[in-house]
Amino acid sequence: MTIFFLANPIPRRQRPRDLARAWPLAIALIILIGSNGCGTIASRPPTPSEFVSLEGPPEHPVGRELDMVSLPAYTIEPPDVLTIEALRIVPKSPFRIRPLDTLQIDVEGTSLDQPIRGPHLVEPGGTVNLGPGYGRVKVSNLSLEEARDAVELHLRRTLRDPQVSITLSESAGLQQVTGQHIVSPDGYVNLGTYGQVFVTGLTVEGARAAIEEHLAKYLEEPKVSVDVFSFNSKVYYVVTEGGGNGDNINRFPVTGNETVLTAITQVNGLSQLSSKNIWIARPAPDGAACDQILPVNWNDIVRGADTSTNYQVLPGDRIFIESDHWIAANTTLNKITAPFERVLGFVLLGANTTQTLQRFPGGLQGTGFGNQGF
Repeated sequence: MTIFFLANPIPRRQRPRDLARAWPLAIALIILIGSNGCGTIASRPPTPSEFVSLEGPPEHPVGRELDMVSLPAYTIEPPDVLTIEALRIVPKSPFRIRPLDTLQIDVEGTSLDQPIRGPHLVEPGGTVNLGPGYGRVKVSNLSLEEARDAVELHLRRTLRDPQVSITLSESAGLQQVTGQHIVSPDGYVNLGTYGQVFVTGLTVEGARAAIEEHLAKYLEEPKVSVDVFSFNSKVYYVVTEGGGNGDNINRFPVTGNETVLTAITQVNGLSQLSSKNIWIARPAPDGAACDQILPVNWNDIVRGADTSTNYQVLPGDRIFIESDHWIAANTTLNKITAPFERVLGFVLLGANTTQTLQRFPGGLQGTGFGNQGF
C-alpha cells in the first residue's frame, strides 16, 4: 500500500473540490501499479496472469519429478567446502628438507634386532629419530644427499659400515594441500605455506586448473583433484506463512534432485496454520524480464501421484505456503479486539472497586466479611 502525505494542508473550503479532482489521478496510479506484471507479490496470492507457462521458456525448461533437467555447471562460492587431493607434490630443486617432511630411510648393515627401514618424520626441531640404539640426527635445511651423508656419519659411531639411502616420501606441503578447505568470504582457499588461491565464480575444473597454476610456482608439475565436499552456496527457501503471527523460513542446500514434495518433507509437511495454496517464486533467469511464479496443486501431488506440478527445485527458489484464510482472519480479529478487551477489563475493575468503596466506606471489617478471609 502506498500512502501519500500532504506537506501543506488544503484549506477546508477547497478540500472537496481538490479531492474530487485528485480521485481520477489516484485511481490511475493504483491501476498503473496493479497492472505492472513484474510487481512484487505482497500479502496476496499470485493472479493467473502472473503464472508462467507450465512448459517454461525453451532456454530455461521447467523440471518435474519424472522429468528432471540438468543444472548448469556448479560455480564455487563462499561458504562452499572443497575436497582437494594432492596427486603429485614434488618440490622444485634445489630441495631442502623441512620440519614435518617424511623421509624414506633405509640402512644396510644394522643389527637384526634394530633395523632402520621405512618412513621417518622430520621432527619440529629438524631432527629424525633413528631408533633407541642410534639416536637423532639433524637434517633440517639439508639436501637429500647432505642428509644421507649426515646420517651415515652419525651411524658410523655404532656401526661398522652402514649403507644409507634417503628419499623424500612425503612433503610437508602435501598435508596442507590435501583435505577439506572452506571457501572464505573473500573467495579464497587457504593452502597453508603455499598461500591462497581465488576460486569464487569458477567451476570445479576451473578451480583445479587455478590451484595447479598457483602451486606450479613452488612445485614441479603439480597435479591435484578438486571436488565439492559441501554445497553451501546454492540454496532454496521454504516460507511457511504463520496465519498473521509471522512467517517461518527454512533454508536448504540444492543438490540437484529436490522437488516441491522433497522440500515440504524437509519442514515436516504442512502445519495446522497452512492452506494448500502453494507456489514457487523463482528469480528471473538471465535475459528474462520478470520472476516466474509456478503454481503447485498439492492435492494432485499427494492424493493422485500427479507429477505435473511437483516441480524440480532450483537455486534461489522460494516455495511459499500460504496460511489458512480463516485462521489468519481470526488472528487479525484477536489483534484488533485484544487492546479493547484489556482496556474494558481495567474499566470494569475500576468501576467495581469504586462501587465497593461507596457501599462500604468503612471497609469490609464491619460487614462480617472481614472474618471470613475477604
